[in-house]
Amino acid sequence: MIPYEDLKRLNRPFEEQFQQRYSDFIKKGHYILGEELASFEKAFAAYHNVPHCIGVSNGLDALILSLKACRLPAGAEVIVPAHTYIATILAILNCQLKPVLIEPDINTYNIDPEKIEEAITANTKAIMVVHLYGKCCNMGAIMRIKQKYNLVLIEDCAQAHGAAYQGRLAGTFGEFGAFSFYPTKNLGALGDAGGVLVQDQTNAEMLLKLRNYGSKVKYYNDVIGQNARLDELQAAFLSVKLAYLHQMNAHRNKLANLYFDNLTDKFVLPARDHDYHDVFHIFSIRHPRRDDLQAYLLKHQIGTVIHYPVAPHRQKALKDVFTGSYPITEEIHRTTLSLPCSFCHTEDEVYQVIEVLNKYK
Repeated sequence: MIPYEDLKRLNRPFEEQFQQRYSDFIKKGHYILGEELASFEKAFAAYHNVPHCIGVSNGLDALILSLKACRLPAGAEVIVPAHTYIATILAILNCQLKPVLIEPDINTYNIDPEKIEEAITANTKAIMVVHLYGKCCNMGAIMRIKQKYNLVLIEDCAQAHGAAYQGRLAGTFGEFGAFSFYPTKNLGALGDAGGVLVQDQTNAEMLLKLRNYGSKVKYYNDVIGQNARLDELQAAFLSVKLAYLHQMNAHRNKLANLYFDNLTDKFVLPARDHDYHDVFHIFSIRHPRRDDLQAYLLKHQIGTVIHYPVAPHRQKALKDVFTGSYPITEEIHRTTLSLPCSFCHTEDEVYQVIEVLNKYK
């Protein structure tokens, strides 16, 4: 069986370093907001050449705290892609803000900048973009809109560790760059974890308080905060893997290139462009008989995943939130299938997947 993902295999090269970090962690006896967290925050910020990284508990909290730090008025509108994981929209709703869905570009699957401006109203205060599948959004066009309407920009970078647009890394365009370090991510922890890149010192200070009960000094609470701190041990594990992020992304790109070079034209492959450096958190193809294709691959011992089977506006939880029609989003959700393309996979395994795929009729 070729699994879609195998976290034991993926993390095996780092096990010795993990064990050493765990041993050091036990000996220090400092379990919350300690040296390991500070070290990872400094290294992750330096990787992106930004002044601040604030470690938080997970990717959803990274988005929620970023929005809270903006101090937007209740009910303010936030532009967000219709095609995304539901967490992006949940963050907006959890902050008592109004998500305004924008259809994606059918080729890149990311938010279509040409559709953003027509949705902006006097109540629009922010744009939350999602760099989906490991490809940056069209940040040139989006930055022009941000500046024209003086909007806050929050980047959901949960799937885009190391991705870039015109040489600039995801998470460095907006006021906030929110990351998830969920175990399956390109830079994944061994549990839940997240972080926020921040350009401005004042915003960084606010996030430090918001993640820690609204407090920077123990027992003195300046704002209404929550417990959303990045675990010290997960920070230690992330520091180990951060040193290999470029290598892990390069491996994903090597596997992706095998798909590009060898799959037949019966499948719609991801879009490529010289302005974008993609990191293929997900290698997604499209086919009109997606469900049959998935069953066929499973019959041949190849694991796949559907990202995502139900569009956000069709979710039961959001049935009273959205009433519009989003046909491009639904077309993507109906036809997309994610293939094995992880740091855990070998070239031989991907060649096997290609051989089976090309025989599909």
